[in-house]
Amino acid sequence: MTTRAQALIPITIAAVIIGVIGMLTLPSDSKLESVEFPRGTILVDDVALEVQIADSEPRRVRGLMFQEQLPYDQGMIFVFQEPGLYSLWMLNMQFSLDMIWFDSNGNVVHIEENVPPCKTVVEITSCQSVVPDKEALYVLEVTSGFIEQNNITENSKLTIISI
Repeated sequence: MTTRAQALIPITIAAVIIGVIGMLTLPSDSKLESVEFPRGTILVDDVALEVQIADSEPRRVRGLMFQEQLPYDQGMIFVFQEPGLYSLWMLNMQFSLDMIWFDSNGNVVHIEENVPPCKTVVEITSCQSVVPDKEALYVLEVTSGFIEQNNITENSKLTIISI
């Protein structure tokens, strides 16, 4: 009969290997280095947000990883060169997020609420990407609860003040 320790040793080794492989496969710009994000201001309906702007591949890959919190009046906006089906995931996040995808006209095309983080080894190995069903040019990440608190719906509108 297998003891508990005998069963946990291979699982622990596998978890460490998966974690090391995961870190090695991240682009070098997104590893634990500090990535500077320009800041801007947007409106979602009539709600003003100060946003960190992820407008390059290293910035988009890094996103909000390892950030401890995000006040309700702040967010991160992912800006892409052209409309597409852009997926996001919660690798190394420390808190849950609401996510809103917008088209080039600022119309909402997809909403995800209360997406949980993937921060433990077990969560990281099964961390799912959130994939919209329509093309977007912008994706906004905000603290979980923002959508409900501000009554954001499919009819909401993004207005860019400065990015």
